Amino acid sequence: MKTLTRLLLAVTVGTTLAETSRGRGTDQVFDFEVLRYEAKMLAAKPFVPTPVNVPASLLKLNYDQYRDIRFRPSESLWRRDRLAFELQFFHPGFNFDRTVQINTLSGRSVEPVAFSPALYDYGQNHIPSVPSTMGFAGLRILYPLNKAGDELGAFQGASYFRFLCQKAYYGLSARGLAINTGEPGGEEFPVFREFWVERPAKDAKSLNVYALIDGPSVAGAFRFTITPGPETITQVHEVVYCRANPKVLGIAPLTSMFWHGKNTNVSYNDFRPEVHDSDGIMMFTGAGEWIWRPLTNPEATRVAAFADENPRGFGLLQRERQFESYQDLEAYYHMRPSAWVEPVGQWGKGSVRLVELHAPDETYDNIASFWVPETLPEAGEPIELTYKLHWFMDQVHPPAGYVTATRHGRTATQETNLERFFIDFGGTYLVQEGPDPLIQPVVTVGTGASLVNTTIQKNPFNGTWRVAFAIKPDGTGRPVELRCFLRKTPHVLTETWSYLWQP
Repeated sequence: MKTLTRLLLAVTVGTTLAETSRGRGTDQVFDFEVLRYEAKMLAAKPFVPTPVNVPASLLKLNYDQYRDIRFRPSESLWRRDRLAFELQFFHPGFNFDRTVQINTLSGRSVEPVAFSPALYDYGQNHIPSVPSTMGFAGLRILYPLNKAGDELGAFQGASYFRFLCQKAYYGLSARGLAINTGEPGGEEFPVFREFWVERPAKDAKSLNVYALIDGPSVAGAFRFTITPGPETITQVHEVVYCRANPKVLGIAPLTSMFWHGKNTNVSYNDFRPEVHDSDGIMMFTGAGEWIWRPLTNPEATRVAAFADENPRGFGLLQRERQFESYQDLEAYYHMRPSAWVEPVGQWGKGSVRLVELHAPDETYDNIASFWVPETLPEAGEPIELTYKLHWFMDQVHPPAGYVTATRHGRTATQETNLERFFIDFGGTYLVQEGPDPLIQPVVTVGTGASLVNTTIQKNPFNGTWRVAFAIKPDGTGRPVELRCFLRKTPHVLTETWSYLWQP
């Protein structure tokens, strides 16, 4: 499987303007139906990767040299018009070896955005020649989230995009599609080939971006309606056509990083207690169950599928918000946003899939989650759906209690053959409730181990409830599925904690 590292994501950046799109001008009429038809026609043809048209002098730049190329703020699109939204464009170079055409829309009229070296300050770089026909490596959106000139989001690299809400720092990313992620034989990275950005009204609160995606297996049309604020919402409408149905088609994919946290018993010789962009995946099933699964950094690739029908939501969350848990004055991990996928309409049967790869350090995006439909239509038939992608700092919690921490390990002196788990549950009701013998844990242990003992305690220092239980492995080395929740008969008081323990 191709590793989901931040550097490798850069290699698969969006490609040059599609042959069917060359020569567009202001006389072209555009809307989503036109884009949808173009995607359908594109999918009916064999996939043709576009050539690299970036000079070698730019591709030889190292990371720091590439970062020294900066878009001139005065050249931001729509700045002179004093619109709330502004656009800037990424320069090709370093690992960004392919370009993408960017257009603006006024009504239904298209105006291509022309690349020019004059848009950039090249810093200390000495580039022999930069062709004016090269194109861009992606786009950045500015909006006064907290102050004027703030970055709201960006599209750069394959079909990757990410957004910020107020008081947040960049962390996890989203993608248009995930193809065969976690499968043997490697992952396919379709790319956004072309963008159209609708010129907003002067007092607009949202921005519309359209994109054409293309890859060996798929072509598709996307519309993003971006509404910034304390919670930034990206509503995504997509129509995808498969040239040939892939083994795994991932819808609404999210990508994040988990290096180590409270549930990590491996020493990475790092001074920080925790390092992660997200610490768990949360799901709200079609049956109404809330599930929380802490993320891990496994030694080998792990894939988990949670079967569901018409899911109500899922996402990768950063629940730990205390600076003391990270002690990082540069990365600000405690201020990384969470992302929550809210399906619009009925998605039918399928599964939420979680892929966890091993990360040797914090530069690897080793976590992916997405929805996998149980069945796909025949190749060439449309797959059409809509969802809202919420980017936020405040936590999404189930109406009942929720998990605040997961820890596990062994004792060095007593019953050293047992594996012990400690799960803390919080929430308004549980924190306010005093010690109550009727509040009981429900622990389920799958094949591969047996449950030895369980206790529950009210924590007098922070009001949470701690469940401690020990399991005895059966010696087979099989991974063990664990579940735990609190109840006060007949009521379920918390979400379900779900965990895969690998002996």
